[in-house]
Amino acid sequence: MFAFMLTELGRGFAMNNFSNENTARRYKAYLSTFGSTQIHLRNPYIIAWWSAAFPGFGHLLLSKYLRGFVLFMWEVIINLQSHVNLAMIYSFQGKIDKAKDVLDTRWLLIYIPVYIFAIWDSYRTTVDLNKVFILAERENHRFNSFSIGTMEINYLDKRKPSLAVFWSMCVPGLGELYIHRIITAFFVIIWSVVFFYQSHVLEALNLLFIGKLQESTSVLVAEWLLFLPSVYGFSVFDSYINTVENNKLFESEQRTYFRSNYQHPHFTIKKGTKVT
Repeated sequence: MFAFMLTELGRGFAMNNFSNENTARRYKAYLSTFGSTQIHLRNPYIIAWWSAAFPGFGHLLLSKYLRGFVLFMWEVIINLQSHVNLAMIYSFQGKIDKAKDVLDTRWLLIYIPVYIFAIWDSYRTTVDLNKVFILAERENHRFNSFSIGTMEINYLDKRKPSLAVFWSMCVPGLGELYIHRIITAFFVIIWSVVFFYQSHVLEALNLLFIGKLQESTSVLVAEWLLFLPSVYGFSVFDSYINTVENNKLFESEQRTYFRSNYQHPHFTIKKGTKVT
């Protein structure tokens, strides 16, 4: 069964590569059964900010998944080992001496250079991809807009950004599922479950609803809880931005298709001329 799935996945990749024909120098987008990947203009400072908020998020926004996954897992492991989140909590409470004591410098000194690298690399990559997008937009080569395989079907379609935000606010990752970013959705959902479980936040909410305020506070594991705001924020932002950009890509693909197949080759729009 596993061998059959691998064979079908290989066929799916082959079909997708064939649909792109590999005849263009650059493509604006690529559709597969695992999601839609596209290049579009981004603000490098915003991407760098997300890398600063949580290393790996900036790269995930750029659809550079392998690099993003490595940096994300590095952040979680090294952060917990060096007690960065715990030190932040003590700092917020004004307990600076405790914050200093709790930090483990053996791990912290490894954490700093990789953290800076994540910010720098995401900024640099964004600048480069913006240049690539401008060249790909001018080339305007066709790309596959439909992908079908044994496990999934993916196609360009218009979706509502507000719905993507709503589902992401319910559970991080659901907004990505709505717009068919399967790889990001799977990764975010799995880690959200880990953070929810380890932080005991749902248990704390249950105790809060039944009026046990002190027990609700005491049961929380703040070191794990501090990961959740970043994950929620990223999921909302990522799903919203990609829904908007997917809608633009859909309109662009439709416009190119109709122009190639239905518009008369000698048709021109004369600006400033009134048509009666």
